[in-house]
Amino acid sequence: MILLKKIIALVIFVFAFSLQALDAQSSTPQYQKRILEATEVDFLSSYYSQDGDNAAVSGGIGTEELTDITGTVILSIPLNDNDVLTIDAGVSAYTSASSSNVNPFDSSTLSDPFVATSGASGADTWANLTGSYSHSSEDRNTIWSARLSVATEYDYFSAGLGGSYTRLFNEKNTELSISANVYIDNWNTIYPFELRPFGISGDGINDTFFTFNTISGNANYAPAFTAFESTGRNSYSVGLGFSQILSKNAQASVMVDLVQQSGLLSTPFQRVYFSDVADSFIENFQLADDIERLPDARFKVALGGRLNYYINETFVLRTYYRYYIDDWGINSHTASLEIPIKITDKFTLYPSYRYYRQTAADYFAGYEGHLSTDNYYTSDYDLSDYSANQFGFGASYTDIFTKLHIWKFGLKSIDLKFIQYDRSNTLSSYMITTGFKFVFD
Repeated sequence: MILLKKIIALVIFVFAFSLQALDAQSSTPQYQKRILEATEVDFLSSYYSQDGDNAAVSGGIGTEELTDITGTVILSIPLNDNDVLTIDAGVSAYTSASSSNVNPFDSSTLSDPFVATSGASGADTWANLTGSYSHSSEDRNTIWSARLSVATEYDYFSAGLGGSYTRLFNEKNTELSISANVYIDNWNTIYPFELRPFGISGDGINDTFFTFNTISGNANYAPAFTAFESTGRNSYSVGLGFSQILSKNAQASVMVDLVQQSGLLSTPFQRVYFSDVADSFIENFQLADDIERLPDARFKVALGGRLNYYINETFVLRTYYRYYIDDWGINSHTASLEIPIKITDKFTLYPSYRYYRQTAADYFAGYEGHLSTDNYYTSDYDLSDYSANQFGFGASYTDIFTKLHIWKFGLKSIDLKFIQYDRSNTLSSYMITTGFKFVFD
């Protein structure tokens, strides 16, 4: 970590020195086209489906079945030659067999971690609204932007503020950028149903839920549960980027991202089972010993690089690598490859592959892998040791002249993509995305 901090400090120093040098340069303004010639509208949608056997809601066992449908509209409006206002609005609706088991006892079916219930916790809607403003200098060598966002779902609200600054020089062959974001979030804490009577105002084992149901196994159910005192979470991030055109065929870039989080970093409805506590059941569902408990601070560092190479008029090679480390004990490697294949002037195919590998967090253990004496614990397999393979295939249609019109909207592009994702810990998913870009005449 000492070496890593020295590297980060060196990167920041070089970046700051470069910006200072750039400010000393003089540039002669010249005629430039508008940043955005006309208002553009993007209609994006996706369908996502997953399944697996390690649901965090039920302590590392149980179905992870989930489906999600998302729709997004992005409106980009040129305010003048140099300024663009962008409004991004999205809605995501999902159904989840896993999250339905926050309360597995609210339907007529037998309670079981591998069976979804029909209760309200099995579905939700997420909504997001983001507005951003960007300004480019007359010589197009300086770009700055500002952004505001809000997002909400049934148990969560988030507000964000961010901005970026980009400087181009060396005849626009070199680019330096810095970005910063702040997110202020708040949980509406929803706990596993059987733990709620053990909260501040509950009746514990004398609650009517337990008197109306028979506990098998350990009948003296007495979880070590206390509600969270604070439900806020703050996230602060800074990103640094450097991009260089190496030749007429090659471009490379490197980036550093630093993230500091504080507050409630645990998910309140994710169960944990202890190996040194006797198991209690109602029907086939094991009652929680406690909920996930994680430190209230986390620092993340990601170092990445890209290399894009133009092979010929048909093929382009796009490569990416990222190394990630945090103070929870996770470190990971990501490598991806995409090869756009230009079939005609308007049609391009996009085969891609991505490999991911991470170590487990210090606080992770699977089902009944923790002790009740541990300070922190989670059975969320997103924090486990695993590898993953992702295969993708996309196709795009582009017509810069927008010959096809729908009312006053000219169709500029269509994008379709299919992604298959498989983890070594049983999780498997696929996603289909579509995108339509229109220009408003």
